[in-house]
Amino acid sequence: MSANPQQRSDDDRARLIGLNEAVFRQLNERLEQLARGTRAEVNRLDLICECGDASCAARLRVDTEDYARARSQPQQFLVHPGHIATDVERVVQKRRGFDLIEKLPGLAAEIAEKTDPRS
Repeated sequence: MSANPQQRSDDDRARLIGLNEAVFRQLNERLEQLARGTRAEVNRLDLICECGDASCAARLRVDTEDYARARSQPQQFLVHPGHIATDVERVVQKRRGFDLIEKLPGLAAEIAEKTDPRS
């Protein structure tokens, strides 16, 4: 018996969002490493939005403490305000210039766990 077409579509969407966000998270991890390698003291990071839209190029200015807090949980991501996919994630905290979001249980959360560069 094949899966319901709507369920397959929902899974495909969740997978795409999860993979896109994982790529942006990895890029931001590299940007953080580069910033720390070029400056003795880093208080703010210039990052890119970690939303699920592969074409998004929104920039984020994030305090290093907020960045560390976000990276402490594999299901959390930093996105430009309003760049949330409410079917697979929720806003945990609104900050000036970005939202901290976390994955809802499901495929996107599983992908976030599996692709976490800090795990």
